[in-house]
Amino acid sequence: MSGAGIVKELRISIGQWSDKGRKETNQDFHGALIPIAPLLAMKGIAVALADGISTSRVSHIASESVVKSFLTDYYCTPESWSVRMSAQRVLAATNSWLHAQNRRSEYRYDQDRGYACTLSALVLKSATAHLFHVGDSRIYRLAGRSLEQLTDDHRVVVSSEVSYLGRAMGVVPHVEIDCRELPVEPGDVFLLATDGVYEHVDAEFLINTIDRHPDDLDRAARCAVDEALRRGSADNLTLQIVRIDAVPDADAGDLFHRLSDLPVPPLLEPRMEFEGYRILRELHASSRSHVYLAQDGAGGSAVAPAVALKVPAIDRRDDRAHLRRFLMEEWIARRLNSPHVLKPPPQCRPRRHLYVVTEYIEGQTLTQWMRDHPDPDLPTVRTIVEQIGKGLQAFHRLEMLHQDLRPDNVMIDGTGTVKIVDFGSVLVPGILETMPDADRGEILGTLQYTAPEYLLGEGGTPASDLYALGVIAYQMLTGRLPYGADAATATTRARQRKLAYRTALDDRRAVPAWIDGVLRKAVHPDPAKRYREMSEFLYDLRHPRKQATGMRRRPLIDRNPLAFWQGLSALLALAVLILLAGRV
Repeated sequence: MSGAGIVKELRISIGQWSDKGRKETNQDFHGALIPIAPLLAMKGIAVALADGISTSRVSHIASESVVKSFLTDYYCTPESWSVRMSAQRVLAATNSWLHAQNRRSEYRYDQDRGYACTLSALVLKSATAHLFHVGDSRIYRLAGRSLEQLTDDHRVVVSSEVSYLGRAMGVVPHVEIDCRELPVEPGDVFLLATDGVYEHVDAEFLINTIDRHPDDLDRAARCAVDEALRRGSADNLTLQIVRIDAVPDADAGDLFHRLSDLPVPPLLEPRMEFEGYRILRELHASSRSHVYLAQDGAGGSAVAPAVALKVPAIDRRDDRAHLRRFLMEEWIARRLNSPHVLKPPPQCRPRRHLYVVTEYIEGQTLTQWMRDHPDPDLPTVRTIVEQIGKGLQAFHRLEMLHQDLRPDNVMIDGTGTVKIVDFGSVLVPGILETMPDADRGEILGTLQYTAPEYLLGEGGTPASDLYALGVIAYQMLTGRLPYGADAATATTRARQRKLAYRTALDDRRAVPAWIDGVLRKAVHPDPAKRYREMSEFLYDLRHPRKQATGMRRRPLIDRNPLAFWQGLSALLALAVLILLAGRV
């Protein structure tokens, strides 16, 4: 989307200054990184500040390592990851490295003299500020004529003269990082400061200094540092000032705004030439899209590879949300690397229309396979489920959720290889953060396989995809759904608590009791009671574990209903005889 007045990129002004003050060395370290498009939209702007522990001679190494690794490694994380996931993974790795250095150094038993520091980091992405903090450096936001402290000091005060850091980078193997998200608007000002500055310069001076130097924030930062020194600061001093000049508009923040410049193609016909492809036949049509078998190469060479060419349905051409999801499909597929996920071929020609090209899988959907194999054996089902599970793991490693796993979205080729297809409902947190107007909370999957938490309006997790896979496994083994049609209408917690799992054990099918326990856990209505990891579910499908699967002896009423009712009748008769004897 283009036009006058549309803001397409986040813009900031930044000023920074650091001084060793009255100390011999400066153990503070700071930095900022403003990438160019498209990384600016995908990952945002990163600002970071670290303060070394004054009792340590090597904490300046920790400060420099933390800031440099954050500003570089953060931008190496997958584009699909959310800011929080990216930052936490990077900081966890850096903390582990610092802690390992301490364990190998002479400061192994004296953490106050080792590789340790505080950290305050700010990531600005789209119209949101993401804060990450540990220690006693601080992040402020200028609100009117006052400074609002956004972080908590992790300092333990013993007395008026004795205190120590309760939390810092490098001290323990696993550090807890405070995380916070705030909406931002043009004109917002953030300040990152070490204690050498904020303990000696009041809010009024900082605000007036920024007001006097709106076009030279470096000078404003230096004036504040100099004032702190003049007022008696004996520590290192560092200050960063970040002003938001512009935030991207809702549509401009959409990484796929170029779809408005790509017209939806007309319905395609066999033998038609379309953008270098020869259309052979239609493979599938729905209310969302049309998929065609095509040959790559307008010349129609017999050796040209076959591909699947997908175009949006004609009646959805004005649905911007649908077109955005459609365009995302190829973006998602190009970032996944698994033999069990549909893969697009290399893109080597410019496009004049909106369409998606993927590899062509010569085979059948899992729905068709189940019709052809109404009573499959357990090893075959297990093999198919394991391949689907490995495909889902490729999504989850990139913090993606498929959200619409169902038999129609699984293909099995002639060699028995299983692939997940159709990414129109995939959730990508890293992209969602750039789309303030995205359709959040919409149920995009098929109700029979949709995890119950979606019906409550809650967000999904990898356990939600696992639920869908559990339903598929159950359906393949039994020919039915674990809760019948009830799960699709259970839109309240009360109704979900009443859902009754229908055992997979059946005299007509050879399903072991321990497999029934695995399935029961995989499709539990409460996501907290499902498997935590896909790998655990796949392991249990092959290894009977009574405790892990919740396997238990089947009730007598299930194993032998006649014996159950005969026994109950005998007990009732005995009770009647006892009552009659008592009255005589």
